[in-house]
Formats: sequence, structure tokens, C-alpha cells
Amino acid sequence: MKKKISISLLFLFAIFTLSVKIIDVKAVGVNNTEIGFATLNVFIHSFLGVNKSWYNITEFLGVVPIIIAVFFAGVGVYQFIKRKSIFKIDRDILMLGVFYIFVAISYLIFEVVVINYRPILVDGVLEASYPSSHTILAICIIGTSIIQANKRIHNEKIKKCVDFVLTLVMILIVVGRLLSGVHWFTDIIGGIILSISFVMFYSYTIDYFKK
Repeated sequence: MKKKISISLLFLFAIFTLSVKIIDVKAVGVNNTEIGFATLNVFIHSFLGVNKSWYNITEFLGVVPIIIAVFFAGVGVYQFIKRKSIFKIDRDILMLGVFYIFVAISYLIFEVVVINYRPILVDGVLEASYPSSHTILAICIIGTSIIQANKRIHNEKIKKCVDFVLTLVMILIVVGRLLSGVHWFTDIIGGIILSISFVMFYSYTIDYFKK
């Protein structure tokens, strides 16, 4: 089931990305850059505006997924040193490392293959904005860390507390990124679809290797 959901979402992301390039494309961005779903994107961006406070909040909270990724990378390195073999690292941790690499590659692809540019200049620079990298980082890294927490934490109260805090941070980053005004609405939606697809596939792989 998880595999089917992951593949379906990945297919949906591909269709949505193509749609962003061909539906209601208008030169309404900074320096007349062309934006798909222009009417919808401009309406939402104009309604929400640009909020520097939310931008700073999401930049600060964006450190959390990085810390989490470094922590699990450290767990993998510790297990490798202690067990003296990469094949003796817990499979879910090993797959998590592969997952991180895959997410990084996906990010780099969309830095080269630009779908949309940001609605504003950031520090005077016009940057690629689709899909939202903060959204991908939040959902992919925090989403998989919740899976790890549920697997490794046995105290139910602590588990629920960790899940709540991590979920809250994830939501704040995703919603805050839209409220900050540095992304078009479709950048956020694209990031959500792609990220959930990735997380579902990670969940499927660790279930598969438990068999």
C-alpha cells in the first residue's frame, strides 16, 4: 500500500510540475520571469504579502532538520566504527543515509532545472523556488525522524511528546514558508507532494527489509 501511494504521489508530482510549466503561464515574476498558475499564485502572494518575521522564523527552524540529519548520520558512523562493517549498520539507518543522499540529489536537480523563480529577490538575488527546499527538508527529514522515533522510543508518553514537537516544527516551517512570501503557492504544494512520496517510500523500504 505504501509503495503504491508513493508511486502515485510521484506521478502526481510529475503531472503537477508539467502543469506549472504550461497552465496559465504569465510573465508576472521578478524581472518578468514566467510563472505557471499565474492568476492563483499572484492572488495568494498579493493577499499574504511578504513577511520578514516569518522568513526569519523559518530560517531559524530550518536548522532543526539539519541537526536531525547530522544526528542520524552520527548514529550510522558510530555503528560503523563499533561494528566494523557497513553491512552491520541497522538497515533502517543505512537506508536513511541513502534517503538523505537521494533528497540532496533531488534538490540539486531542481537548482539546475529551474521550474519557477522566487516572487521576490532574496539578498538581491533571484533564486529558483520550485519545489520549496525548506518544505522538502522539513517533511523529508522530520517525517523520517518521526518514523525513527516511533520505532526506537518505547515510552509512549515520550514518543507522543517527540511526535508532537517534531510535527509542530514541520508544520511551522511549511506554513511559515508560504506566509513569508518567498515562495509561490505552487512551490509549497509541489514540495509537499514530492516529500510525502519520498517519506512513504522510505517507510515502505524499512518495512520491506524487516521481512
